[in-house]
Amino acid sequence: MTKKIQLLSSGIPLVDSAWGGLYRGGTYFLIGPRKSGRSLLALQFALECAQQKEVCLFFTSMRPKDLMIHAVSIDFDLQHYMNQNLIIVVKVSPPANLEEIEDPDNYLADYIMDILPVIKQYKPNKIVFDELTPFINFKNKKLLKDTFLQTLEEIEDADITTLLLLGEPANPVSLSIVDLLTASSTGKIELTKREDVVNKYHIGIMTITPNVGHTEGKFSSNYYIEPYKGITVDYNPSDQEEMLHQFISAPQQKENRTLSDLEASGSITDLSKVYSLHDFKLIINNQIALYQITGQLFSLVVIRLRPEAEKRGLLSFDQLENTIRLATNKKDKICKIADRIFVLITRETKSVATSLIAKIKSNLPANDPKYMQAISKLISVSALQVDMEIDNAESMIALLLKNQAI
Repeated sequence: MTKKIQLLSSGIPLVDSAWGGLYRGGTYFLIGPRKSGRSLLALQFALECAQQKEVCLFFTSMRPKDLMIHAVSIDFDLQHYMNQNLIIVVKVSPPANLEEIEDPDNYLADYIMDILPVIKQYKPNKIVFDELTPFINFKNKKLLKDTFLQTLEEIEDADITTLLLLGEPANPVSLSIVDLLTASSTGKIELTKREDVVNKYHIGIMTITPNVGHTEGKFSSNYYIEPYKGITVDYNPSDQEEMLHQFISAPQQKENRTLSDLEASGSITDLSKVYSLHDFKLIINNQIALYQITGQLFSLVVIRLRPEAEKRGLLSFDQLENTIRLATNKKDKICKIADRIFVLITRETKSVATSLIAKIKSNLPANDPKYMQAISKLISVSALQVDMEIDNAESMIALLLKNQAI
């Protein structure tokens, strides 16, 4: 598959603020206890879909009238979008009396697979299943996994984004089932209620965790349920002004720049893009998995500073690190390994290394020709673009180091 993946606004505030949306064709789980706002969040997801003039298929065990009343509480006229066939509500009845059925696991498997003909009939862009909990009480975990993956593959192959609602696991058995299912998803959104209510609208903590892609990482925020407004969060990106003290000493013509000048030039960078080796490998593995599914290219760049540079007082390793921070974009990821600095660049470009070198040069402590000639002999840069022969982070890093040594 070579088509480019799309990030689409989801209507889930923390997801849209921190990740920029959900992937087209991705599968996400929304997990939380009763009365945590799961159904409201699912309705916001459906509303966002309808406002984008796309079709949302909404499976629910609620009576349609109850679902409409639920929607009205967040100022959402569900009937209006149903009349336009932008939201299609399908009533599902949870399986009952499983203990009286001779083969309950196969009965549940058939129940799950039965949603596929409905999906093929309506051809939606997005799906909500509120909620999946009663349908996954399998004794045979392998059958559950096989059934779920088979269903999921058919849905994802149609580029349908899916939001599946699950109750908070009540015991170790339930937790193992939830872990089994979420391991095959693109990511999960968890709602945790708080007992120490700060105000009448504050419900608890919302946490978003990626499995594939979303290399921005895991985020948490307080969330609130506000009448006629819905679920909101108080997430705010890091205050860039607090990062000002991290910049390297620059030539005199750069020393007197104001904060506004730095913001305008893009010099202020988010230090959160520097990762440990363990986390960096996890991010690379996520990007490899995303490439294998969607064809989205990325590159890994390594910059090495020879010890002689610091001995001669030309450039320290810390100065090089800060220079690279200034040269990289917000979504680039950085990791230090021994005397090298690795940069993961997720955007597609034919001249990754050339572009990065040019930006690094412009941020070095000096720019006179003699200095540039001396330091250029002590810095080496290599780049490697992902391909289908690369299957994990360790092999990609090893291959890049081998190429640099040649």
